[in-house]
Amino acid sequence: MDMLWSGWGDPAKAAPLPDTVIGLLRDLLGVKPRSAEPVGLVDIAVAEGQLEPAAHHALANAVGGEEYVRTDAETRIRHTRGKSTPDLLRIREGDTADAPAAVLLPAGHEEIVAVLRACAEHGLALVPFGGGTSVVGGLAPARGTFVALDLRRMDGLLALDPVSRTATLQPGLRAPQAEALLAEHGFTLGHFPQSYEWATIGGFAATRSSGQASAGYGRFDEMVLGLTLATPEGTIDTGRAPRSAAGPDLRQLVLGSEGAFGVITAVTLRVRPVPQIRVYEGWRFASFEEGSAALRRLAQDGPRPTVLRLSDETETLIGLARPDAIGAADAPTAVGCTAIAGYEGTEEDTSYRRERAAAVLRECGGTPLGEEPGAHWAHGRYSAPYLRDALLDAGAFAETLETAAYWSRIPELYAAVRDALTTTLTEAGTPPLVMCHISHVYENGASLYFTVVSAQGEDPVAHWTPAKHAANEAILAAGGTITHHHGVGTDHRDWYVREAGPLAVDALRAVKRRLDPAGLLNPGVLLPLDD
Repeated sequence: MDMLWSGWGDPAKAAPLPDTVIGLLRDLLGVKPRSAEPVGLVDIAVAEGQLEPAAHHALANAVGGEEYVRTDAETRIRHTRGKSTPDLLRIREGDTADAPAAVLLPAGHEEIVAVLRACAEHGLALVPFGGGTSVVGGLAPARGTFVALDLRRMDGLLALDPVSRTATLQPGLRAPQAEALLAEHGFTLGHFPQSYEWATIGGFAATRSSGQASAGYGRFDEMVLGLTLATPEGTIDTGRAPRSAAGPDLRQLVLGSEGAFGVITAVTLRVRPVPQIRVYEGWRFASFEEGSAALRRLAQDGPRPTVLRLSDETETLIGLARPDAIGAADAPTAVGCTAIAGYEGTEEDTSYRRERAAAVLRECGGTPLGEEPGAHWAHGRYSAPYLRDALLDAGAFAETLETAAYWSRIPELYAAVRDALTTTLTEAGTPPLVMCHISHVYENGASLYFTVVSAQGEDPVAHWTPAKHAANEAILAAGGTITHHHGVGTDHRDWYVREAGPLAVDALRAVKRRLDPAGLLNPGVLLPLDD
């Protein structure tokens, strides 16, 4: 099944907002109903004939036949940009300016090598395409004619080593299918980001994804033991052992490279046994400051739950900690901040960690809410993107952004980003509702994930851009990183350059020139184009 072209995920799961929520949006934020319905897929036009016949023939030879070179309008539209709110608003208005000239479906590493050779010969840019879930402009290259490399045919489990607990997976394998294949052998990755239902293994690696159970299983980049990368200049294989002192770790160069250095064609990952038990519970704290201190205590001194997250007062009040219950009669109304702690593993280990963690949370001022809030969170943890679509349908603007910092900087970072978003959007005449939660914790720091809702204004994309830029400036000024897990893409590129510094950026440019001398791979994503 393909993802909804004009929104997120499975169209059957989309649901309109309850009247109570629509009324709240109108009264609180001045949201007005849309004046016109979005255009339909059949009504969108895309430019034709962008591929020269010789290039088309070479690409068809590379991927094993004409049937694997798609140039029809619907396929190209479905591969236009990603799933950020500006992406969706533009496609809903029929804007296909970033549509690929063709969509290629290779079946393996050698075919990708042949595609790269053909693209170099004919001067075509190329964008690797996994699940299409980018929300940072990672699928819109700064170059005219390009092709999208859809990796869906590369969706297998290549190898499993139960002794070493490793698995080698192909990049186009979607996360649910990967979990199903591993479960047949009693293993799991334990990687469950909000994009889980649609994102792919290659995309996780290319963007340094972080799953909602990262406190227990780690980030995706921590799971990666080896990678294979196809580049226009040849193939790179990394990861002969779990750890090595043989020079700099080239895995780290590929992880987070977002298709700018090459195409990931295989990923070897650490796997763990499927847990015997999963249990999630809720806790209430009087303030975000108090809850943050409790999370820091567990992250630093243990025992660390598998899932550990905290919604601020606004997110708790609105009910976004339970996105499946917003507007419902039983939606939570209590003040304070809701935390979710989850435990996975053997029954004995889970019980032990849960009891010890509960003692710490109580000592830090937490009040237990039982398993019901945790069960609701687990049930609705993939619902937020569908809620975003419903908000757009109702005439509201909804978008997210995220960052991370050391614990000592979290309070300043939290306040700075909230202030930047609130001030900018209020001055634009669309005062926002700004919510935040901590969703990933580490011994030394944590991530902050912001959700912003406001009226759309006359030009929603133009309305959001200054606010996003102000938030980016606030993040750097407060000592945060420009992205914790969404990636750089084009939206964060200029701030990433400032965060990394000119010498580091020049070093990365040198790597790109060696691996991709013609600058064909996802140009303008991650790094600016060469002058």
